[in-house]
Amino acid sequence: MRKLTVKHESWPIAGSFTISRGSKTSAEVVVVTLEQDGAVGRGECVPYARYGETLEGVMAAMEAARPRIEAGLERDGIAQVLEPRAARNALDCALWDLEAKRSGRPIWQLLGMEEPQPLVTAYTLSLDTAEAMRAAAEKAAHRPLLKVKLGRGEEDIERLRAIRAGAPRSQLIVDANEGWKPEALPALFDACAELGVVMVEQPLPAGNDGALQGLRRAVPVCADESAHDRHGLAALLGKYDAINIKLDKTGGLTEALALADAARAEGLQLMVGCMVATSLAMAPAMLVARHATVVDLDGPLLLARDREPGIRFEGSRMYWPPRELWG
Repeated sequence: MRKLTVKHESWPIAGSFTISRGSKTSAEVVVVTLEQDGAVGRGECVPYARYGETLEGVMAAMEAARPRIEAGLERDGIAQVLEPRAARNALDCALWDLEAKRSGRPIWQLLGMEEPQPLVTAYTLSLDTAEAMRAAAEKAAHRPLLKVKLGRGEEDIERLRAIRAGAPRSQLIVDANEGWKPEALPALFDACAELGVVMVEQPLPAGNDGALQGLRRAVPVCADESAHDRHGLAALLGKYDAINIKLDKTGGLTEALALADAARAEGLQLMVGCMVATSLAMAPAMLVARHATVVDLDGPLLLARDREPGIRFEGSRMYWPPRELWG
């Protein structure tokens, strides 16, 4: 008999985390634990209000699925009991972890992969005034890749110039979080190209991004809120040059891996991202990130503390976690 435990955990953020939609001071996560035959598997998710998710809703969905899960539900049956969002992600990752622990083999072997190598992750700068963002950039200027939260339209150009002055050698990614307007795109894209931005993430609102179709730009544009799983992939072609794969959007590692393969087959670049969460949520995403142009798995670096044991970070370089954590 399998035992399911569902738990809400709160992890303080170091300072605060601000995007165009608001700020938060803690990462509110749900952890799913499965125990079977003396083995324990875990998965972590972040319910995201942008997609209508709540902690209570995710936990209620898990409780509704409890009889099927504890009766031995496997990954190929998850779609019958959970929507492809955060709750499914936590369960899918817990099932992968449980299989790895029961088999005594690391998960990358189960997937037929080579042993994961260290990755260089972006480090996120929260949205703030130009002066504050320059100061934050100066503190992070030793990092090779910075992800900059913007979303205030043409006034973001001033912020971007300040950040570039604060971190003159770092590569920059801009994440507008759906905050720009179509008429402002030419000036904003030109500024991004001038200042050495390597990618712009979700400049327009999902569902209202038709202005990107065929639009000439000097900087690759990446879909985030517009990209979820393989079902919506065709709608992104011609608008975007890349997609940001997050396990909380795909509904788990299983679909994330399939989406990555499908996107690459269509000629799209990959970005693998995360919500602000602990190393338990980053570990499965590292398997998807092996072919990514951009890795954005800095969640634990934004927290006041992380799990023990967790992923080892040396600056922006992250290493495959110990099996005690996951996989």
